[in-house]
Amino acid sequence: MMTSLVLTVIGPDKPGLVEMLAQTITEHGGNWLESGMSRLAGKFAGIMITEVPESQTSALIDALNALESQGLKVTAEHTDTPEISGKTQSFTLELVGHDKPGIVRDISSALAKRHVNVERLSTELVSGSMSAELLFKAEAELLASADLDLDELQESLEGIASDLMVDISLNA
Repeated sequence: MMTSLVLTVIGPDKPGLVEMLAQTITEHGGNWLESGMSRLAGKFAGIMITEVPESQTSALIDALNALESQGLKVTAEHTDTPEISGKTQSFTLELVGHDKPGIVRDISSALAKRHVNVERLSTELVSGSMSAELLFKAEAELLASADLDLDELQESLEGIASDLMVDISLNA
C-alpha cells in the first residue's frame, strides 16, 4: 500500500537541491508525482506530492528532515485524495495591471464568496513594455460548482478590476 505525502521545501538556492530531494525520495522507494518549484528572492521554494510505500513513510520523513543540515527544510504532510462531490467546472483567470497592495486579497475574496477553489496560482512582477513601471501579472486555474454563473462572476470581477485598475479575463 502506498502513502501520499505533500512536501513543502525551502532553502537557500544552490545547484543540486532538486537532485538531493529526488535521491532521498528514490532511496525510500518513493515516486515523485507533481511539483511546482521556483527560485524566489534567493531562496529555492516548492511544493510537491510524492508516493512512498507505507512501510517506508517514517524513514522517508526522517531522511527528509535530515536534509535541513544541508540547507533544505522539508515539511511533510500525509494526504488523501479528496473526492469531488457534484459536477464542477474549471476555468482560468488572467490578470494584469499596475502593481499595488491588495490585488490578490480583493480577487481571492470575490472568488471565495462564490465558493470558487483556487487550484493553481502563479504571480509575477514584470517591467512594463512602454515604461519602467512594474506590472503585476497573475494566472489562476479555478474550480467551481457547475451551477456557478460565470457571467455574474465576470461582472463582479470587472467591478473590482476597475477599482484596482487591472484587466481581468475569465476563460472557460
